[in-house]
Amino acid sequence: MTAHDDPTPPQGKIPDGIDIQDGIDIPRRRALRQLAAAGLAVSAAGLGAWRLFDPRKGDQYFREAQLSEAKILPSFAVDRGANPVTMAIARGTDPAALVRAAFGELGGIEQFVSKGDVVLIKPNVAFDRPAALGATTHPDVLKAVAIAVRDAGARRIVVADNPINQPEGCFYKSGITAAAGEVGADLILPRPSAFAPVRIDGDVLSTWPMFYEPFAQADKVIGIAPLKDHNLCSASMTMKNWYGMLGGRRNQFHQRIHGIVADFPHMIKPTLAILDATRVLMRNGPTGGSLGDVKRGDTLVMGTDMVAIDTFGYALLERDAANLEYLHLAEARGLGSTQWQSSNWREVSV
Repeated sequence: MTAHDDPTPPQGKIPDGIDIQDGIDIPRRRALRQLAAAGLAVSAAGLGAWRLFDPRKGDQYFREAQLSEAKILPSFAVDRGANPVTMAIARGTDPAALVRAAFGELGGIEQFVSKGDVVLIKPNVAFDRPAALGATTHPDVLKAVAIAVRDAGARRIVVADNPINQPEGCFYKSGITAAAGEVGADLILPRPSAFAPVRIDGDVLSTWPMFYEPFAQADKVIGIAPLKDHNLCSASMTMKNWYGMLGGRRNQFHQRIHGIVADFPHMIKPTLAILDATRVLMRNGPTGGSLGDVKRGDTLVMGTDMVAIDTFGYALLERDAANLEYLHLAEARGLGSTQWQSSNWREVSV
């Protein structure tokens, strides 16, 4: 396993006082000075994160005081009445047109975002890769979603993720920093004070430190995940996208990866989930690194059932969803359906 395969965030890379807001990037030299000055504080924060985990228990463990302070994520889903369209598939070559068409097929962005909302957009920015390599959310897709949210009257848009590689570099190299800045979104990078224990009560995850601050600020939450191969769980799609908000020693879950991914639709009820298949990382995921591993997908899937979206997406990877364990674990718990053809779905070409 390479360093890039290990989904453990580099502890203490972004300490308190180092953040990106309003789409303004921090000059690298200044950031390095701040990082050096804050080294002691970050070491202390890293020690605190380690104390949240007790290896003697063989699983996540919190002291009683920490358990009593654990947060619970609310549902960010919206009531859309009887028999709404739950999944829209848009095909075409223009990411902005795909986003507009998918929202249209779902009944309009106004069904999901209200005037005055604070909207969190969670892309996958795990690696310091350019967008063309397919390891991260395409910035043009994120930008188009943010524009739709802004035009619906959102008061504020927050873009956040907890990358595996150095956060500032990941956001910059993936193009997400520039995309957020172009639409006036606030880009928030992880820092120790932004994490909190969250009560999940899943089959694998019970209570665990998460990048909680962006959720605490949000009225609505939209996940935008790239479609890609994954060396541990076969595919990274909308459900796996939420792994990026875990803190702590999250690499310990490698042996239970399918159970972890199946916990995510229980942990987070987003307003919308979006699968970015404008280009697809067919192999050597999740990091990629070669254009030869990527093929054009020219597809975007948007909806409210992550299990259904990921079932459809797995076929775009030219694989049989009957063999993807975490889909069926989640379905068995009533967290979504693999039978997307039986749902109220739409398809459009643009």
